[in-house]
Amino acid sequence: MECVFGLVGNGFAIVAADTSAVHSILVHKNNEDKIMVLDSHKLIAASGEPGDRVQFTEYVQKNVSLYQFRNGIPLTTAAAANFTRGELATALRKNPYSVNILMAGYDKEAGASLYYIDYIATLHKVDKGAFGYGSYFSLSTMDRHYRSDMTVEEAIELVDKCILEIRSRLVIAPPNFVIKIVDKDGARVHAWRQSVQDVTTASV
Repeated sequence: MECVFGLVGNGFAIVAADTSAVHSILVHKNNEDKIMVLDSHKLIAASGEPGDRVQFTEYVQKNVSLYQFRNGIPLTTAAAANFTRGELATALRKNPYSVNILMAGYDKEAGASLYYIDYIATLHKVDKGAFGYGSYFSLSTMDRHYRSDMTVEEAIELVDKCILEIRSRLVIAPPNFVIKIVDKDGARVHAWRQSVQDVTTASV
């Protein structure tokens, strides 16, 4: 029951994801961060099979870092998105990754942007996007309330509306979410929305 969604506002992009690590009918943990910081001004939020999600996002992160190390300049968000799409397309003919990605970034020239990349290597630049069962509710909520000139406060209010709708409507809704933002000041965690705390089992 994964939920990943994001939007672009006035000079920033926000992505949010649930933090549940689930297998079959079991919840293993409630604080799994599914949004990786690619570099100082890029975020990659992913959903899909846990092994593919972790392995592929780390692979992209290291290759983005390697490009900057070799060339002395970072990839733009568009270039990083196209690289990611290319790697998914190559793997699709060999050993495909079951992973869907929202990549958010901020560039001095282009400003904030959000890219939708699915498991069959579809790439599209979007103003708002979502993956997982939560997309049924978050997309409709964003369609109703989204504006391209939103401030950070308005965007966070909209994200909270999406989270509330997911928690209210989804049969097995994830309890916790992490929200991250990227703007001219860099990529960072904005907030956690937690309704369940991880409990450490006491050793016997």
